Parts: sequence; C-alpha cells; structure tokens
Amino acid sequence: MATLMSEQHLDARVEFHSFAFQESDDSVVPVPFPGDFRWGVFLQEHLHRFDLYSAGHTHTASVTARVWDARPELGEGVWEAQGEVDYESISGDVAVWGPGRSPDLIRLGRPGSWRVRVRSAGRAEVERATELEGTAYGCERYVLDFWPKV
Repeated sequence: MATLMSEQHLDARVEFHSFAFQESDDSVVPVPFPGDFRWGVFLQEHLHRFDLYSAGHTHTASVTARVWDARPELGEGVWEAQGEVDYESISGDVAVWGPGRSPDLIRLGRPGSWRVRVRSAGRAEVERATELEGTAYGCERYVLDFWPKV
C-alpha cells in the first residue's frame, strides 16, 4: 500500500485553455511551455514538462498535488477527465506555468523519474462559467498524484 509523503494545494492560472507543470530548472527544458502545446488534448507529455488542456478559457483552477512513495490506489471521486504520463525531474521541484511562471512550486522531495496521474472535475462547470462570465475561480479542480518510477 502506498504512503502519502506530502500534499500541497495551489492555484493555477489558465489562459487560452492551457497551463503546464515544468521542471523548475528551466535551462534543462528543451521546449518550454507553451511550445508544442496541442489544442484539445487533456494531458500532454513532453520532456521535463506536462501540459493540461482546460475546459475553461480564462480562469484559476484549483490544484492538489500529492507525492507518494509508490503507486497510489485510484480512490473515490467522479472525474470528467484523467490520464497518466511519465515525468523526469532534475531538481525535485516542479514549477506551475499559466500565462507565466507562478511562484508556487510542487516539492517532490527528490529528483528522478516519476509517474503522474492527473484527474479533473468541474470541467463542465468552468466551461459554462467562462463562456457566461468570462472568468472563474476554483470551478475546475485537478488532483496530481506523483510516485517514483521503478
């Protein structure tokens, strides 16, 4: 059974339906966000980075990032989108990118190869809110589970 090592809650600014999580040491990222972003693809894997396609145009998404010592169970909850990717960290810190780099970092605790499961809820709600009101806060929620690859 997997043990939860850490959990962080943060906000992610979304513009043009896009945001990303990228190695904190930008110098090792061959194609920084938003380069090679693919429109309409929920979860996109890149070297030292992964991108998310949001259902809302411009808003602030709520993100929970959890670091585990092994692959966690799926747990409960209703998710509108989900996927998994590999992620390689040089520094052990992951920067959050939207219209620019956020000061928030996800602290993995060590560099290395990771697997990441991303799940999202509130997508239909944020799509409606951003179409009707132009922006929204916390409607769309993401859970990111990181665990070491073996």
